Amino acid sequence: MDAVHYNVRQDNAIVKKAVYVAIGIKMNGNKEVLGMWVGGNESAKYWLGVMNEIRNRGVEDIMIVSVDGLTGFVEAIGAVYPKAEIQRCIVHQVRYSTKFISYKDIRPFMVDLKQVYQSPTEELALEKLEDLDEKWGKKYPSSIASWRNNWPQLSTFFKYPPEIRKIIYTTNAIGQKKTGTASNPKH
Repeated sequence: MDAVHYNVRQDNAIVKKAVYVAIGIKMNGNKEVLGMWVGGNESAKYWLGVMNEIRNRGVEDIMIVSVDGLTGFVEAIGAVYPKAEIQRCIVHQVRYSTKFISYKDIRPFMVDLKQVYQSPTEELALEKLEDLDEKWGKKYPSSIASWRNNWPQLSTFFKYPPEIRKIIYTTNAIGQKKTGTASNPKH
């Protein structure tokens, strides 16, 4: 679940609108658009309405929801689908955490950061997060703190095999190929 933001003409003015997109992936791997809604700025309150509409249309349960870091989104999902697991989008998290990194450090930082989220197990990922903190934590504490603070939602995908991880690690499912690679990671 994610929103794509567009500038649109409305009443002779340009306004920003969010297109809320919910895509389901069935157990057989087929994608299904659950809906698209046009609203104002992205908000957890609007997502709560979307979740209720999806429930009212017959989606009884959701196993895993991939989301960005929108404040209140996790709570909105939990209010309607309390058993759903949350996977925070790794692509969004990487973008957020690299905002704080100096241009000259971005490449070596990314090499080390990839060791965290590309680890085969959560245990190894936590070790790599410690290594990242030791190397970069004093220089970029906000970047490391964002991974630590969001770890419960960032690490959900470690419970699953690589085939499932490729599907749930990002909210960029619209641009994803069957292999799980995003063809256009920016939206």
